[in-house]
Amino acid sequence: MLFNTAGTGYTGNKLMTAGIMRTSVTALLVSTLVLTGCSTNLNPLNWFGRSSSEAPAPVAENDNPLIPQRTGLFARQRNAEVVYPGSPVETISDLIVERVPGGAIIRATGIASVQGVYDVRLTPANEDEKAEDGVLSYRLEGIRRNDVARTGGPATREVTAARKVTDQTLSGVRSIRVEGVTNAQVTRR
Repeated sequence: MLFNTAGTGYTGNKLMTAGIMRTSVTALLVSTLVLTGCSTNLNPLNWFGRSSSEAPAPVAENDNPLIPQRTGLFARQRNAEVVYPGSPVETISDLIVERVPGGAIIRATGIASVQGVYDVRLTPANEDEKAEDGVLSYRLEGIRRNDVARTGGPATREVTAARKVTDQTLSGVRSIRVEGVTNAQVTRR
């Protein structure tokens, strides 16, 4: 024997266990890299595809946004929500859905018609943020300053907003749609 291992407690099985561990870690690492390169639904990066541009949804003729939907004796007390005074952004240029633990973050970028738009939000187009026919719809809206009517280049009018949605909200959703005045961006699972 070349080395005396009688007093050290070292046996040859530890060397074999280290080799199996290296092999399993290497196999796990290679399979993870292969899976992220695949275009399957198992890859979390492919849960929502690239967005595409569509025409905006038609507005119902009898739908007047100035008439309150909830009425009754105590409707004013129950409906103490602050009304958001934003108006839709002119064009939606980008839509990205990023998966996070417990849901997803929807991030939309748009080009406003004028400079000076602030407090930009993704507001639900559907009542109570429920999906209709598997489509979860939002509007990209912002508040315009009254004293500014400058129009500059598209880069100076670009606005971005994001909204986190839960897994419960996403259940049964096949596509997410963000609408502007002239177009809408849609991403599908």
